[in-house]
Amino acid sequence: MQNIKNIIFDYGNVIFSIDFARVQNSFKELGVSNVADFFGHLKQDPIFDDFDRGKVSAEQFRKHIREITDNPNLSDLQIDAAWNSILIGIAEGNHDLLLKLKDRYRIFLLSNINEIHYTWIMDYLKREFDFDGNDHLFEKTYYSHLVGKRKPEPEIFKQVLDENGLKPEETLFIDDSPQHLESAKQLGINTFLMTYPDTIQKYFERNGLLS
Repeated sequence: MQNIKNIIFDYGNVIFSIDFARVQNSFKELGVSNVADFFGHLKQDPIFDDFDRGKVSAEQFRKHIREITDNPNLSDLQIDAAWNSILIGIAEGNHDLLLKLKDRYRIFLLSNINEIHYTWIMDYLKREFDFDGNDHLFEKTYYSHLVGKRKPEPEIFKQVLDENGLKPEETLFIDDSPQHLESAKQLGINTFLMTYPDTIQKYFERNGLLS
């Protein structure tokens, strides 16, 4: 790890805690059947990929939920609340860690995200930390719905590398999804799979990457 100069972070379950079981239960309460197939960590309805890429709007997403549940009376508020129930928050110390790392490495954020979650998280960061987004924590942020690409597509990793002049062998990518790491590995990027109960704070401490 001594040659690492750049670090690319995923957001969900790396920096920001999320709960798939909670959102699956929320979708079930809305009337979604087979919720594990509809939305999960490893597979999901195509609407979610398109939403992450910005190919469908929040309005189109909500329309799809109403169609899936066969309930045209579901309100925007009900759907957004169910979808946002996956979002938990930032663990204490994570922001401080990122600021320390920024002094030692070039660090970037690469997140599969969508319009509804992005809006909620931006509000959360302002409300809880008085942050205007994440830009001050990273050299550059990449949100899938804004760049039109999502992990594990190789193109989104190539964009981060090329736009910032990063060498893959000097770059570490941390994510909680194995399928995302595979694409990064194929480009020569170093990877680490974040799994509970591990944390980024523990990871950097035990690997001596803060010294």
